[in-house]
Amino acid sequence: MELLQRTLQRIGEVDYNACQEAQRRLDNLTKPPGSLGVLESIAVQLAGIQGHPRPELGEKVVMVMAADHGVAVEGISAFPQEVTRQMVINFLNHGAAVNVLAQQAGARVVVTDVGITGAALSHPDLHSRRVRPGTRNMAKEAAMTKAEAVAAVEIGIEMVSREIETGAALIATGEMGIGNTTASSAILACCSTAAIEEITGRGTGLNDQVLLKKQAIIKQSLAINQPDTDSPLDILSKVGGLEIAALTGVILGAAAYRTPVVLDGFISTAAALIACKLNEKTKPYLLASHLSQEPGHQIMLKEIGLKPMLHLDLRLGEGTGAVLAFPLIEAAVKIMHDMATFDQAGVSNGH
Repeated sequence: MELLQRTLQRIGEVDYNACQEAQRRLDNLTKPPGSLGVLESIAVQLAGIQGHPRPELGEKVVMVMAADHGVAVEGISAFPQEVTRQMVINFLNHGAAVNVLAQQAGARVVVTDVGITGAALSHPDLHSRRVRPGTRNMAKEAAMTKAEAVAAVEIGIEMVSREIETGAALIATGEMGIGNTTASSAILACCSTAAIEEITGRGTGLNDQVLLKKQAIIKQSLAINQPDTDSPLDILSKVGGLEIAALTGVILGAAAYRTPVVLDGFISTAAALIACKLNEKTKPYLLASHLSQEPGHQIMLKEIGLKPMLHLDLRLGEGTGAVLAFPLIEAAVKIMHDMATFDQAGVSNGH
């Protein structure tokens, strides 16, 4: 718990003076004030995070955390549990959607096994940091002990710290874990007043019958485990997932290093919800890439207070939506550096 506590204490306020200076510069560029919309908001946010009115972007990294869920035995997913392992191998062989999109965006994909079931995978590019082989079945007992949840969070902190210390300046969250939309819906149910039916979607494509079963399993999990809604770690350990916990650590670790985090979809945002409850100063370091097709995602984003950049009907995960937002973030930075002011261009600004 020591690393987690130290990390929570290190998360500081963003630099609001740098935000104001960035806004002044934007207002002085050759365009009507505010006319670049969300790009301007991103530029101001990055200025505050980096403490400089002209933010810079270095290396871009997608942190993909993979783990299995015991609740998958309840038949709440359209895919069998072995797909987690198979997809991790696909990531390592550069064959998944996130690999293709990351390559296009000039980003690296870093894959960590925090709890895939079965024998440990061995691959030179895989970071094997297994806490346990998948969570327990939360429909029968707590998914993790508090110690296991904290261990997974701290793995996320360690992994992102290593990347940032070696040059990463923009972090995207990604995940793989059959059953993880069920865990994410359960987390949201603990943090929101919305009904289970409102926050539980079809995940990887469930039919009506299995969707109803999934909703019933979430209700059962909450009834059996009785998570303390005032304790983010209690929620995470009882109805969360190892990869969700690790992503919580990625988010907290990046915030402690004053590094922006681009959230992917529903599962990543569940991790962000826990991170913000652990330390509310985390929120200004977060950028929401897109609005997922999962119905609970919009509720989650509102709960945190984030607006998504893209509406593409995505529901894949892996970090795909976050990577698609990278070029927009880079565009915001380029505007700050390369666009002429009214004075430089000899353009009258109407004042």
